[in-house]
Amino acid sequence: MAAVPLSILDLAPVPSGAGASETLQRVTDLARLGDRLGYARIWFAEHHGMPGIASAAPEVLIAHVAAATERIRVGAGGVMLPNHVPLQVAERFHTLEALYPDRIDLGIGRAPGTDPLTSRALRAFDASRFPQQLAELRGLSAGTLPVDHPFHAVKVVPDDVALPPIWILGSSGASARFAGQEGLGYAFATHFSPAPAAPALATYRTHFEPSERFPKPHAILAVSAVVAETQEHAEHLAATLDLARVRLDRGEHAPLPSPEEALAYDYAPHEQALVRKYRKLQIIGTPEAVRAAIEARVDETGADEVMVTSLIHDHAERLRAYEL
Repeated sequence: MAAVPLSILDLAPVPSGAGASETLQRVTDLARLGDRLGYARIWFAEHHGMPGIASAAPEVLIAHVAAATERIRVGAGGVMLPNHVPLQVAERFHTLEALYPDRIDLGIGRAPGTDPLTSRALRAFDASRFPQQLAELRGLSAGTLPVDHPFHAVKVVPDDVALPPIWILGSSGASARFAGQEGLGYAFATHFSPAPAAPALATYRTHFEPSERFPKPHAILAVSAVVAETQEHAEHLAATLDLARVRLDRGEHAPLPSPEEALAYDYAPHEQALVRKYRKLQIIGTPEAVRAAIEARVDETGADEVMVTSLIHDHAERLRAYEL
């Protein structure tokens, strides 16, 4: 098969025994590594109120990492649009595009990325208004809102750049048709969603309408992978994912447990079943095994690019996984 680009999804995971500040101070390590190794892009997610995830402000991380790298594209994966006023998103990403021309991506999602109470604290909009919010964002950026729109005369500054390429994030296929019809990029989250990706990507391509930024469709497949020199070591590192998933299912947003913590945990039968189900979404093994698994998913879905997230407790082991 033809090689597809690899990219990085950095959730800025906070490992047990460390703080969120330490995690944030280390994000440039992975970004610089990706820049050197030839990864196509690195995206930061938006999550709120989760002690185990430090990426609450992806725009800040984008600016920080873009300044520390030379080639790799840097973006949001994504901005959860219901949490924001469209004008502010337009201003922030116009600013980023002006500072780092042709290196910024704007991935957009409709989920709040947090719990209901924190969502209320964010004054989040109803997710059903997502299409209207996106239309307002794009119209403000391009200065094309209708004359009868209340914000028709509003100017986005910097006004001599456009929004970066927009990607719609999906985890169930519901957004695939919309992304295609709007002529946008599409990214599907197989790293946490059990929904099959192939039908969503097919729907996206079937309904795709070319645009200036996307003359042809471009679909990214996000995968979760744990890579090590041996299968045994990869399985050891992946134990972290098991306990993290169980805690998340209980509504606990704790820091990422170490493999030793996870292996010492006494899993109840229903938790063992949850772990087995979640493990099916993961790619775990040696570089050769992981490459074969990724290639199989690309063959199945027709993805144009694969974005890898690797939730490994130890910082050095996580960097090594991306090298492998």
